[in-house]
Amino acid sequence: MTRVSDLHVVANVPLPSPLELSREIPRSPAAQEAMAQWRKTIQEIIFGDDPRFLLVAGPCSIHDTKAGREYAERFAALAEEVSDSLFLVMRVYFEKPRTTVGWKGLIMDPNLDGTNDIPTGLRMARRFLNEVVDLGVPTATELLDPITPQYIADLIAWSAIGARTSESQTHRQMASGLSMPLGFKNATPGTLIPAINGIKAAMQPQTFLGVSPEGVASAVTTRGNPSCHIILRGGDAGPNYEAPSIKETEDALAKHGLPRSIMVDASHANCNKDDKQMPDVFRNIVSQRVGGTSSIIGAMLESNLVAGNQSLGSGDRDGLTYGQSVTDKCIDWETTEELVRWAHEQLKPVSGK
Repeated sequence: MTRVSDLHVVANVPLPSPLELSREIPRSPAAQEAMAQWRKTIQEIIFGDDPRFLLVAGPCSIHDTKAGREYAERFAALAEEVSDSLFLVMRVYFEKPRTTVGWKGLIMDPNLDGTNDIPTGLRMARRFLNEVVDLGVPTATELLDPITPQYIADLIAWSAIGARTSESQTHRQMASGLSMPLGFKNATPGTLIPAINGIKAAMQPQTFLGVSPEGVASAVTTRGNPSCHIILRGGDAGPNYEAPSIKETEDALAKHGLPRSIMVDASHANCNKDDKQMPDVFRNIVSQRVGGTSSIIGAMLESNLVAGNQSLGSGDRDGLTYGQSVTDKCIDWETTEELVRWAHEQLKPVSGK
């Protein structure tokens, strides 16, 4: 009989269920309470009940958990220093969307060599999140695969739906059931409507195919996620962080009956993927907020221990520069400290939205 199924499938490796993995690598009661408080704080910033500026900063992606932990330790001290005017959340990104092919992140390929050991990747991600949370650092990530949240979302304080997936029905449905606040990025061409429609869809009840905590395929029904906002990250048409773009976004949100809550990404297309341009973009964003543009509730920075990026090459960890990105270019730690402290001084007089 002629075969008609799985013609191009090479392997199908069972994963531990989300429930099994959470029991193997549990979240502490203290971490649970901290996560609830961090999410509440972020929600209050988004909707104007907390006057602080939300800053999501950190490595473009986590590929070396030792360097990631060192970054988190430094980040924790800096966050405490500026906590009266800024609320810092660390980027802990484990999944990377690729335009064609490339390294897809720690969860998908933890060994950096194309072996795609996803069970190990999930365990590494969950252990690392526990370490960061135990340092008192709120966490942020982009959720790319719709199955991933079942394994790690209880350790995430804020998440993003990326430019490539803001228009995806699958991701809008997933977002409707997430327990944390999240942002939708404008689409890669720079258009706002996909993100606005994504927010509107995610705020509504949805039913879709998913995976239960026990690892069983299931029909998931949600009540909708009210804590969504837009993220401007620039696009093919150019950057969109300057005042005219902010005004255009405010008007578009108002037209669609959505709160005027805007986060601006200082990286990606807004800095032309050039880490040397990122500081000036960030200063512009903060200066607009200081100047009275209260709709800007926060910003994003790609930041690592070492500036720039490096090629993963053959996937061998030996020879990689410690603390330097293997994906997008990042600013270094010294520049991060300088920018955050500058923003802290600038934002001190701000009384809120």
